[in-house]
Amino acid sequence: MSEHTHKSHNVSKLMYHFVLPAKYRRVVIDEKVDTVIKETCVEIAKRYPINFLEIGTDKDHVHFLVQSEPTYSPSQIVRIIKSITAREVFSKCPDVKKRLWGGEFWSSGFYVSTVSEHGNEQVIANYVKNQGNEYNKLYQGEMVEGQLSFSDFV
Repeated sequence: MSEHTHKSHNVSKLMYHFVLPAKYRRVVIDEKVDTVIKETCVEIAKRYPINFLEIGTDKDHVHFLVQSEPTYSPSQIVRIIKSITAREVFSKCPDVKKRLWGGEFWSSGFYVSTVSEHGNEQVIANYVKNQGNEYNKLYQGEMVEGQLSFSDFV
């Protein structure tokens, strides 16, 4: 679950729910791509102030529950996630690039909503869980002592 981010001049708790569809809404997200996306996001979190609370896939799109700092806009966060994950997926899963006609991995659009710490997180958890036919939870952020997990609300 999320926690407050403490910086020298601000304290924040900004959470976003992103949905990133694959290009042409093609069904290209399989177990191998799942693994690459999860591992890449863990590495992104080490290098950027982006905390992945949960990642889940549904064959043609990916759900991200993300916490970040006020200095990063939702568009910047999406740009970082899309560019790095696409590069890694194409390099580690070359068959995906062929299925997308050598083009881009992600579509140009995305869905974003803010998540409040007072109740909306449960709504988003249920929405993500009930989305599509084959939702697969790939990752859940590490637990900090005394915190509830995202799944505790589902």
